[in-house]
Amino acid sequence: MEDRVQFDLNESLKYYLSDPTSVPTPDADAELLDCEADPEQISASLIDNVLNPIVDGIAESPEAITRASSFDSLQLLLKYSTFLPTKSLSKLLDLIVSGLSVEADIIHGDLESDEQDAILHHKQLLEMYGFLLQWALSAVEVKAAEKPADALPTRRGPGKSSKSKSSAKDGAWDSASQIQISMETMCKVMKLKLGRIFMTTSDRDTFINLFTRSIYLILESEQRVKSMTIRMHAFKVLCIAVKHHGHAFGAQTSIVQSLTYFEHLSEPMAEFLHILAEQYDYPQLSDEILKELGNKEFNSNDTRGPKSVSAFIVKLSELAPRLIIKQMTLLAKQLDSESYTLRCAVVEVCGNLIADLSRQEERSENYKTQINAFFEVLEERFLDINPYCRSRAIQVYMKICDLEQKFPKRRQAAAELATRSLEDKSSNVRRNAIKLLAKLVATHPFSVMHGGQLALKEWNARLETVDNELNALRPPETPGLDGTEPSHVDSELLDDATQLPEDSPSKAPRISEQERAAAIQKAAEEAATSELMTRLQLTRKYYSEAIRFIEVLHSASETVSQLLGSRNKSEVIEAMDFFVMMDAYRVETARTGIRRMLRLIWTKGNSDEGKGVQTHLIDCYKGLFFDAPDAFSPNDAANYIARNMISLTFGSTSAELTCLEQLLSTMMKAGNIPEAVIAKLWQVYGVQRKEISRTQRRGAIIVLGMLALADPDVVVKEIEVMLRIGLGNLGRSDLILAKYTCIALKRIMPTRQAKSKEAGIPKLANDHPILSKLASMVEIASDSKEWYGVAEQSISAIYTLSKHPDVLCSDVLRRKTRFVFQPQMHSVPSSSMSVDGEQQRPGTASSQVSRKGTSSSALSQLLFIVGHIAIKQIVHLELCELDFKRRKAEQEKEKASSAPSQKRNEPTEDDELDLIGGTTEDDFTEAMAHIRERELLYGDNSLLAKFGPLVTEICANNNTYPDRNLQGAATLCMAKLMCVSAEYCEKNLPLLITIMERSEDPTVRSNVVIALGDMAVCFNHLIDENTDFLYRRLNDDDASVKRTCLMTLTFLILAGQVKVKGQLGEMAKCLEDEDKKIADLARMFFTELATKDNAVYNHFVDMFSLLSAERNVDEGALRRIIKFLIGFIEKEKHARQLADKLAARLPRCDTERQWNDVAYALSLLPHKNEDITKTLSAGFNKVVSATA
Repeated sequence: MEDRVQFDLNESLKYYLSDPTSVPTPDADAELLDCEADPEQISASLIDNVLNPIVDGIAESPEAITRASSFDSLQLLLKYSTFLPTKSLSKLLDLIVSGLSVEADIIHGDLESDEQDAILHHKQLLEMYGFLLQWALSAVEVKAAEKPADALPTRRGPGKSSKSKSSAKDGAWDSASQIQISMETMCKVMKLKLGRIFMTTSDRDTFINLFTRSIYLILESEQRVKSMTIRMHAFKVLCIAVKHHGHAFGAQTSIVQSLTYFEHLSEPMAEFLHILAEQYDYPQLSDEILKELGNKEFNSNDTRGPKSVSAFIVKLSELAPRLIIKQMTLLAKQLDSESYTLRCAVVEVCGNLIADLSRQEERSENYKTQINAFFEVLEERFLDINPYCRSRAIQVYMKICDLEQKFPKRRQAAAELATRSLEDKSSNVRRNAIKLLAKLVATHPFSVMHGGQLALKEWNARLETVDNELNALRPPETPGLDGTEPSHVDSELLDDATQLPEDSPSKAPRISEQERAAAIQKAAEEAATSELMTRLQLTRKYYSEAIRFIEVLHSASETVSQLLGSRNKSEVIEAMDFFVMMDAYRVETARTGIRRMLRLIWTKGNSDEGKGVQTHLIDCYKGLFFDAPDAFSPNDAANYIARNMISLTFGSTSAELTCLEQLLSTMMKAGNIPEAVIAKLWQVYGVQRKEISRTQRRGAIIVLGMLALADPDVVVKEIEVMLRIGLGNLGRSDLILAKYTCIALKRIMPTRQAKSKEAGIPKLANDHPILSKLASMVEIASDSKEWYGVAEQSISAIYTLSKHPDVLCSDVLRRKTRFVFQPQMHSVPSSSMSVDGEQQRPGTASSQVSRKGTSSSALSQLLFIVGHIAIKQIVHLELCELDFKRRKAEQEKEKASSAPSQKRNEPTEDDELDLIGGTTEDDFTEAMAHIRERELLYGDNSLLAKFGPLVTEICANNNTYPDRNLQGAATLCMAKLMCVSAEYCEKNLPLLITIMERSEDPTVRSNVVIALGDMAVCFNHLIDENTDFLYRRLNDDDASVKRTCLMTLTFLILAGQVKVKGQLGEMAKCLEDEDKKIADLARMFFTELATKDNAVYNHFVDMFSLLSAERNVDEGALRRIIKFLIGFIEKEKHARQLADKLAARLPRCDTERQWNDVAYALSLLPHKNEDITKTLSAGFNKVVSATA
């Protein structure tokens, strides 16, 4: 042919790889050549005019491509492919692919018929088609990458350009199917015997690279890789190239580069190597790549490379662990890599290899060695420098826990390591350690015998039983069997040759059949005994391992319990789940954790995390106590839940009961407590039979009182039962029951937590049976300490429910006073009590009781009532004031809105209030203040006024009134009265402070501390001058007093109720207190204080002076305190100023210890002052004079 193209592949590639537009196309279609200067002029019709003849020619014979005009026209179109419509580009690709496919068929036929002459001609055709296919696929990929950018304006709405319209129209073209056909054609070509066409290796490699280069280009697109079919076709091309055409080294280079630059290829490349090894039996490429990666060192600034390589080796270890295990020695080098992602990957690979080895049926000789080596890597990584690696090691262990093989020894080690990791400084590691422990419990291997429960007590009992059985089977010890030689051995027996004596058994006649049978039986018994002993020893080992595991869980529980207070909410949630899991397996420490979880109900719910903790806590408690087994009938389910709710109150502290109250009322509000359960609780409370235990009845009313917080109707409907049980004979014999009944009665009035404020009942008149019963409870005669709780709650209930509580309480007080001070008046027994008015005489004491013995306790009770009524009365006055203001505001609102014609004809309560307290709010407030200050304790008609001097007299004369309980009650009463009136407070303050200083009773000292805190709020001016006495209690010998004082001062200082002078140093000393609770409280105080206007900076010098002068604080403790406090000084300016103030002290230091203290504080401050540095480097050089 005259116009046959002279094609040289290497020459064309040189142009193409440097710049595709530089490829010469002199013989292209003339019209196309005219458009070369302005490619935008190339139209679809022009392209069709050029392509149609070429298509016809190639359809006739693939050799048509060799025409110079056809080939150059195709090359020119590809040069400007970005300007071609997608339809034309699709046609172009279709043309090349179909031509190559037909050519492959022809070659196959020629190779089969051994047409040697045509082979050389086929070589050129293959190279031409291969070159064009590479270029076309590259053009398609460029076009595919452009599309999203072109489509952007179309998504924005108005203002679409013509280009965007065409690209939107072109968007219908899906190139994926054509790319798949292209790759199928590549496979078809590569399956030919190319060795007979390409005589040299370099020619063959150049040709094969035309295909592989396109494949790598396609794989660079993340969208393409996501398509399963494209990915598999691409892998097939590469696999054939590697397996049959020597592309292994090229593939190795490309894969390692891909891992470095394209993160999305890490997992697909692992998949490719797996297919190559499994389906094409070519694992050598994987080996070479893993060797290269094992020896590779990554730059510390490079993050993408290690991340991609990590994902690759992890995926490969999942798909083909056998490939990885051979190169594990080299990969293990990356454990020393600076990149934590690579270390994480090696850890995960170890886990995958352990999983694979454990699943193998045929185990190799070095199976144990390999598994142990991998476990050692995992255990070592529990202490990795990076928290992510430590977390990954724990996560890998969690996956191993799910394997069928249990690895008991390694599980024990993992449990111990996880327990240690609970103290990690990273919350992520701690959270994962909790999850691992829970997983170890859930998958533990000790369920073969006795079920899967892990109660330590039961396992210890089993171990003891086995030990006893073993001891019974062991034969009694005989000399020589315990490893020691017999004490006497005749030396002649050892020296002389042994001779058979005349009566030797060997010379004796043969044994009879009976003897033989007996001997065989004896041997069988011994064998059975031996077998039993072996079995028992194995059982003993099994029990011992279980006990070791449970003991680790017990020690872990303590730490997890502390982590319930973590700031990280997800960690808290994991800790809750851990205790729920432990409870499912009956681990004894679980209940302690579950109780401790209760306090999380107070987690601040402003954020989603806070609400998440509360919701999770409720879910945990619902699962533990409120979800009855499915098999239960509704009645059984209600019984089950009621019993569980009651059990929650057993042995609870007051703090736990407060938390439980919040939890149950929240659940009640959400409608999680069924009516049937409430009915069951009332049944338990109201049952008259004596078989029911006191704790159950108490528990029922405690729970009902808690539920009533959210819904007062719970108790409103059952008032009669409460009066009959809790305030009747049962309540009198069980004062705790009476106390909680009073609390439940108080809840008749809706509180802020109630679902609706309309529920409940209106205030009651004083002759109402409820109030009469409550009043009578205060007057019960009892020497029990529980009486005080009943009296307190009864009076509180009266003030909550009564319309005029002061009148009713005055009557109670008069009757109690008569009882105490008129011994000649005897009261009737408690069982025959009447509830009618003034004649009421509750059973205070039977005639048999000695008046002398009960006089001090009766007086103590009277003083307690006086104090509590005084406090409740001032609260009542404040409520009256609030109520007046509320009604006043409502009244004014109504006046403004209603017409003037609507006038009231009769005086209402509001009018009465106006008449009494004046028409303005200020007048009313002044009237209330006057009542509180002058009337309650100093008014002529006041009942409480009679007790003020009496209480002072008892407190001042503790020798005359030596009874400890009386002194305690009198002090408490006086403190409460002092909160009523400033005059009374000022008069008795010295006496109260003296009691606080000198009383031997820690409860009295604690009460006075709390009282002074209350007085600081009421009468700040009086207490502000005496705060030194309060701070002194921080050095009290009793920890409870110290703790109370610290809490009181924390509240007063943070609320701004007392001015801080130089005493904060006393608070700072508490940071190093032996009692952990006190130290934690002090830490919390300073952390909160630091948020208030540079408070720590302002007081630091005063605190430092006090601490350095304190002889009781050793140097180590002082340094820890200073370091903690300086941590709150964040501003550079403050640090400099503080450094200057401290440096001024250095010359004035009298002792080296003082100098060292100042120097240490300065070393913690970033002062950057050279003078200070010089002074410090000179050291302590104080000259002590001889006269000193």
